[in-house]
Amino acid sequence: MPDERSDSEVILDVVFERGLFLLVVANIGDRPAHEVRIRFKRAFTGLGGTRKYHRLALFERLEFLAPRKSIEVLLDRSASYFAREEPTVLEATIAWRTATGEQRRGTVTHDLEIYRDLATIEREVPTRADPA
Repeated sequence: MPDERSDSEVILDVVFERGLFLLVVANIGDRPAHEVRIRFKRAFTGLGGTRKYHRLALFERLEFLAPRKSIEVLLDRSASYFAREEPTVLEATIAWRTATGEQRRGTVTHDLEIYRDLATIEREVPTRADPA
């Protein structure tokens, strides 16, 4: 009986949730991915301009990504990202090795501009009350 499981398949997605941009690295396949490397065509920053996201260790040194696992990371508030005039087109090359050692590669392009005019819900983060 042939094995019906799919091999590893690594993607980079952008999630827009309540005015926040999240970057998601996911292995949507049924087998592990090894030596995952994501290279962005252009540099960009997140977290209010304080961190170079194109250089995060997550994108440069992810050695193992389990099947059907994803890693979600906060990029920035959309208003802050747009105000800094960061690149709105994120193009990335994703490379990884399969469990059998085969090299795989894919590219993805996300255009964040489509989110610019969407309404967002600003929510305050509750602070923990100090004990009296």
